[in-house]
This record gives sequence, structure tokens and C-alpha cells, in this order.
Amino acid sequence: MTETLAAAPEGAGVDPTVKPRRGRIKCIVWDLDHTLWDGVLLEDDAVHVRESVVAHIERLDRMGVLHSLASRNDEQAAMDRLRELGLDRYFLAPQITWDAKSGSIRRIAAALNLGLDAFAFVDDQPFELAEVSAALPEVTVVHVDDVDEALQRDEFRPRFVTDESARRREMYAGQLLRDDLEKEFVGTNDEFLAGLSMQFVIEQCRQEDLQRAEELTVRTNQLNATGRTFSYEELDELRTSDDHLLLVASLTDRFGSYGKIGLALVEKSTTAWHLRMMLMSCRVMSRGVGMVLLNHLMGSAAGAGVPLRADFVETGRNRMMQITYAFAGFREVERDGNRVVLQADGDPQPAPAWVDVQVIA
Repeated sequence: MTETLAAAPEGAGVDPTVKPRRGRIKCIVWDLDHTLWDGVLLEDDAVHVRESVVAHIERLDRMGVLHSLASRNDEQAAMDRLRELGLDRYFLAPQITWDAKSGSIRRIAAALNLGLDAFAFVDDQPFELAEVSAALPEVTVVHVDDVDEALQRDEFRPRFVTDESARRREMYAGQLLRDDLEKEFVGTNDEFLAGLSMQFVIEQCRQEDLQRAEELTVRTNQLNATGRTFSYEELDELRTSDDHLLLVASLTDRFGSYGKIGLALVEKSTTAWHLRMMLMSCRVMSRGVGMVLLNHLMGSAAGAGVPLRADFVETGRNRMMQITYAFAGFREVERDGNRVVLQADGDPQPAPAWVDVQVIA
């Protein structure tokens, strides 16, 4: 359900019986005139920022919430003013055009590879808020007059703020740079990926990884095999269990770190290894490494002399994970509605030639 705060279409609103999901909002898209700053830029190029809004942006940026722009404005004038104010660095994939705001938000979502339900939109115009709410009902809309109250709500507040959260904007900015370079690259996709010098590291989850591990289960939707979330306490118990294996994966390339981008939970027995959770950050979807962790687990299970089985729950959002299992040679062996158990048939595939895989015991 989409929460709408002020200026929503008639009949829309917040269901008081539904508790907002903690940390659901991953990116806030801001208007400029009468929102980020007072006044209209094209009428007065000396507009003054609203310090309270900037404080919210800086606070949420430190917590790992991303920011972007959707403004009907002159792009050059707006970006020049933002640079003068030292604020341009906060906004990823800004859309400063005369198009509909809903179209701008769609383009931002595509650039950042985030679902629309992870977005909030802040504007001062009831018409703009209503247009976005009607065209993109998944997006949370907030009138700027309500921003102080709205941005304190649970859906804007991650449970944990990790070191990786504080670097999230930097990592997404690096991804946008990679995407731009890929568009300009002359050659095959394999040649482009080989030039990134990627290193994929798999290691057992440590206590210092647990906050990021919980965050991954909450934030990952498209590449989450079961859609289940795990708490810090649950993961800590599983991490130290002799019957379980909890692995984290990280990725770096010549442009910097993607951070910890994968998580797998295996329940071990003498008859089978059962993959109870498998997820991968959407940020690495285009890097060709989605099957590296899965193939490592297939090889480890084979080394233990047992088959590897995997839970999969069809959530409507995780089709890509289903395709990943199919490409890895998994077949369905059990089904109960949308809940499926898969089993690996065949041998694991070698990692792509352009990825250096390191396994740390």
C-alpha cells in the first residue's frame, strides 16, 4: 500500500491499521522551487535554500537514504545554483526537465535500479503530488509543508546505520559512472566487464557483518529467493550454529567497492544442504556475477557428498532470482502454492573469466 501525505487524490490516504515497513524508502525525490529553496529560480537566481530541508537531506544521506531531483526548471541554471550552494553532490540522476514529474521519477528509478515503492516525492504543488500519486501509486508523496513530520516516520528510518549505509550515495554514484562508461564503450560486453578488474569475495559472516546482513534481507526484493527478512538476533544465532552456514559476499572493481552485496544461509544435514535464503543486491545485476555465490555453494555441497536444495517463494518481484536458479540447473522437486523447493542437477559452472573469486575460510 502507498502512503500519501497531503494533496493525494480524493479517497486516498493512510490506513491506520497498516504499520509502515521500517526503512522502506530508499530514495527521496525533491522539487526545487518553493521546496528545496524559497522562490522561483527563473525569476530570481539568488534563491535561498531552506536550511531545514537541507538538514533533512544531510541527515538521511548519512543514514543511507538516497536523494534525487524532479523539477520543472532550466537544467543548466538549476545545476549551477546547486553547485554554488554545494548541494549538487547529494542528488543522483537528477531530472530537471519540463516533463511530467511521474516520468522523471520513472527515469530515476530505472537509473538507480530501484522499485518505485522505494521512492518518496516531495513537492509544494498539490497538482504535482496528485499527478505522481495517480500515475505512480507505489510512490509515497509528501507535501513540503509536512516534511518535518513525514521524514521522521518509520519508513524513512533504517533500523541500523552501518558504515556501508553512510557510503551508499558514493557507491551508487560509482555505479552511475560505470553505466555511463558502458554506454560509451566500443566492444563486447565481456570486454567491458573484463576491464573492470572485478574481485568477488566470499566469507563466513562475522559479527561485524550482521547489521549489513540484516539490512540486505530488508532492502533486497528483486534478487531475494524467499522474500523473508531476518533480524540481527536471528542472524547472530544462525551464524554460530553448527548446523548452518551463513555466508556474505562483497564485490570491488577498479572504480571502488560495491560493498557487501550477497547473503546465503544454508542448513546442513548428512542427507542434503538446504539453501534457506539466497539474495543478491540489485546493484550487481548487470555485472554478470549473480551466480558466483550460488555456484560456490553447489561446489561445497558436492564436496560434502550431498545434494543442494533451495527454497524459493514466488513474490512477484523476484523473477530474476528464479531465472538465476534455472540457469544454474536447479529443478523443482516440491511445491506448495507459491512455495517451491528446488534441487541442483549437474555440476557448478566456473566463474566468469573476468571475475577474480576469493573464498576466505
